[in-house]
Amino acid sequence: MTAITIGVVDDHPLFREGVTRSLSEISGFVVVGEGASSDDAAMIASDNHPDIMLLDVSMPGGGLFAVSDVLARSPTTKVLMLTVSEEVDTLLGALQRGAMGYVLKGVGSRGLAEAIQTVLRGSRYISPTMSAKVMENSLNGGTSDKSSLTPREREVMDLVAQGLSNKHIGLRLNLQEKTVKHHMTQILSKLGASNRTEAALQWRERR
Repeated sequence: MTAITIGVVDDHPLFREGVTRSLSEISGFVVVGEGASSDDAAMIASDNHPDIMLLDVSMPGGGLFAVSDVLARSPTTKVLMLTVSEEVDTLLGALQRGAMGYVLKGVGSRGLAEAIQTVLRGSRYISPTMSAKVMENSLNGGTSDKSSLTPREREVMDLVAQGLSNKHIGLRLNLQEKTVKHHMTQILSKLGASNRTEAALQWRERR
């Protein structure tokens, strides 16, 4: 039986190591690359062409934007998001970019293995919690508009539109720079923008 090759990309070393160790203990799974950023994901895709790429949403470079890059470099790779984000917009953004699955980090090793096997068979896998949220959103007529930002995201965008960096936005709003990056990932997904400059232009037009 041919081993299933996997890339694991997450900027939390302890979590990444735990996932790698858990998967390596499952017969037939082989982790061929680890990384902490979208650049690392692209490199693993180019060098190893894994069957599965596990991507965090909130990491340097943005997990959502890594999806398209990974698939461009390795079209046969199936991308599975492994994240704490329970935002429906983030889920939809990942699927629109080509991800085959969306798994919340509370999943156990058996559940993750099941998700991997599901996407390898060509089917999408979405954590039950997220499936329920998507269904609720649909029944409510899609009230979670992709372009609707939270109050905090609006504060961040107001400062982005003024030309402030993530570091200076963090200082202004008393947030860690990593938290600002996470907000930017969500904002870009909701606005359908490819970078902060495009998002800022959209924001200025909306104001």
